[in-house]
Amino acid sequence: MEFRIERSALAEAVSWAARVLPVRSPVPVLGGLLLDAEGGRLRVSGLDYEASARIDVEAAEVLRPGKVLVMGRRLLDICKVLPEGPVECAVEGSRFTVSGDGARFGLSVLPLADYPALPSLPQVRGAVEAAEFAAAVADVAVAAGRDDTLPALTGIRLGLDAEAGTMTLAATDRYRFAVRTLPWKAAAADARSVDVLVSARRLTEIARSLGRSGLVSVALDAGSAGFEHAGMRTTVRLLEGRLPRHDKLFAMESPAVAVVDRARLVEAVKRVSVVADGDSPVQMAFSAADNSVHLQAGYEDDVASQRLPATLEGAREMTVAFNPGYLADALASFDEPSLRLVMMGAGQRAMVTGGGAGAEAHRHLLMSVKPQLA
Repeated sequence: MEFRIERSALAEAVSWAARVLPVRSPVPVLGGLLLDAEGGRLRVSGLDYEASARIDVEAAEVLRPGKVLVMGRRLLDICKVLPEGPVECAVEGSRFTVSGDGARFGLSVLPLADYPALPSLPQVRGAVEAAEFAAAVADVAVAAGRDDTLPALTGIRLGLDAEAGTMTLAATDRYRFAVRTLPWKAAAADARSVDVLVSARRLTEIARSLGRSGLVSVALDAGSAGFEHAGMRTTVRLLEGRLPRHDKLFAMESPAVAVVDRARLVEAVKRVSVVADGDSPVQMAFSAADNSVHLQAGYEDDVASQRLPATLEGAREMTVAFNPGYLADALASFDEPSLRLVMMGAGQRAMVTGGGAGAEAHRHLLMSVKPQLA
């Protein structure tokens, strides 16, 4: 094997494929990246027991086609310090060499015969806009659980509704519940609806890495999910279990509804949370009489407060309180100019949505705690 390639292209491909490599593995070859040069292109692949990644990039010239398996993280470190410009790579006996602009590195070669085959892409179900998909995953991932003893809650529900032509992403850690709905294009007229659970951490990494333009192909089967975009292909094993349905949870009878400027509310929550020790809440007291919301946090002499304009309908007054971190995460996941807070009262459910058209496409449910401030 021997090929020439631009350093930036090699570094990008190696960095992208190396995302799935295990930090530590009892199987040494799983720490390797497979490089396959042929026909003017370089393919870089990596995998562990949970995920796989493959990317194709153009090579300036393939002098001798072939494959080689090398330690992925070591190759990534080398790519980071290579000089800019063309790079020459070759297999010389039991060594893989990388050289450019006078710098030269050698890497030992791993046994290619011991490397497992990459999993094939599952059945392609349809496609979704890359930018919308990345934004939606980021919006719901903040609500996913971090407790690995409850693996289902560390996942994001990915539901494809063939009849409605929508993709639903949802996540919950039992204290909050985020849902995003976006359009998708089915691959066939007779496409069936699918509902699976994907690791929130893995799906976030995938969505961030696939680019911000064009269509992402979404592939699903009973055991894995796959995504393909612009020469990049990745698969991830599905989680077992299901998330609770949000339909009934999001239904509220006779709520109070407040509308407030998003940017000002984000800044106010950040400001008063400075004195919120631990999980002490941020209290929000809405008043229809003077069209305002009064935010307050802290106890006794260590307190902070701020008043903002806000409208309130469905009640003369409404006071709720939230975990400051959960509230900040929820507010940060929106980008509309104004937000709607749909509230049932202290210690009950409250929902944050956008203030404009299409508000139902993005909803974030929080549990209000009982206010503890005078």
